[in-house]
Amino acid sequence: MAEPPPAFGRILLKLSGEALMGSLDYGTDPERLSAIAAQVSRVHERGVEIAIVVGAGNIYRGMAGAAAGMDRATADYMGMLATVLNALALQDALEKQDIHTRVQSAIEIQEVAEPYIRRRAMRHLEKKRVVIFAAGTGNPFFTTDTAAALRAIEMHAEAILMAKNGVEGVFTADPATDPAAEFIPEIAHMDAVRRRLRVMDATALTLCMENDLPIYVFNLDDERNIDRIVSGERVGTLVTTT
Repeated sequence: MAEPPPAFGRILLKLSGEALMGSLDYGTDPERLSAIAAQVSRVHERGVEIAIVVGAGNIYRGMAGAAAGMDRATADYMGMLATVLNALALQDALEKQDIHTRVQSAIEIQEVAEPYIRRRAMRHLEKKRVVIFAAGTGNPFFTTDTAAALRAIEMHAEAILMAKNGVEGVFTADPATDPAAEFIPEIAHMDAVRRRLRVMDATALTLCMENDLPIYVFNLDDERNIDRIVSGERVGTLVTTT
């Protein structure tokens, strides 16, 4: 039986830095990187164009002591540079899966990454290359969630796939600390903002709402989930305007 066509032609995958840690306290787990690359490869083989934004929590946990009391802008620039390290590690893992990959950085580091140029990034996607966006938006005071929303809109992505580390989706409270937390299968962007739910920060959610961009919040631990979402299945929580 032939596999059904994917529900999306172009997606943006948001990976938190924590998603790259595996069971480590901080840093990058090579086995976890390989598993993520294999998931991306599976979807890529189906013809889906994929952009990725990666966070830096896995590295920044190790720098938290140094950043304590530091000027906020300086600390944010450190975090942006940490996302470049993660982007290069992910690029290496993807290329081991024979996927042509480009890293574009919002902060110019020409020796290791292309500068972010929207039209060039669009062309890479059209040529079926995976594009990893590093260094956030290039500005302090903006999170990588906001970078994900912004790049998804700029790339005309049809959905953001928001990967969570060991969490099935959006809950009414933190399920790790509140046993009464209830799973939310679907919610509107504005409701998520009003209820201060930990989906994305308010700036990112507002951007998605204003541009009618759905967000799928799912558990990255299940290696089938990205492919299932791309197949049109309801996985995790859907954040939508309707």
